[in-house]
Amino acid sequence: MVLAVTSENGEIFQHFGKCPGFEIYHIEGNKIISKDYVSTNGSGHSLLFEFLKERNVEVLICGGIGQGARDALASGNIKVISGQLGSSEAAVNFYLSGDLKDNPVGGCCSHHHSGGESHTCGSHGCGSH
Repeated sequence: MVLAVTSENGEIFQHFGKCPGFEIYHIEGNKIISKDYVSTNGSGHSLLFEFLKERNVEVLICGGIGQGARDALASGNIKVISGQLGSSEAAVNFYLSGDLKDNPVGGCCSHHHSGGESHTCGSHGCGSH
């Protein structure tokens, strides 16, 4: 299995669409076989789905993620575990032990609030709505 975690400095990055890179884990059984960091090179929202598909990612662990990105990933059979905080590697180990669950409430549900007011997720701690 190939698992990706939105990452910055070993921590789960909190805005999927602005993720600077992913830690890519290769898993056999319930063991981490290898781990690499791959920069997104500034790829944004729409390109990240292809970025992950090209690397055969089956599971994504992330902080906040919008419904559009969640739907795109689901259409490509990439399982999303959102609303996560903390160490990337710890989250992977929790996932492998069956103790990490998707928390879509922690996701960023929209980039426009009522009244048309837009925001960037970083301004309010996306992943902690």
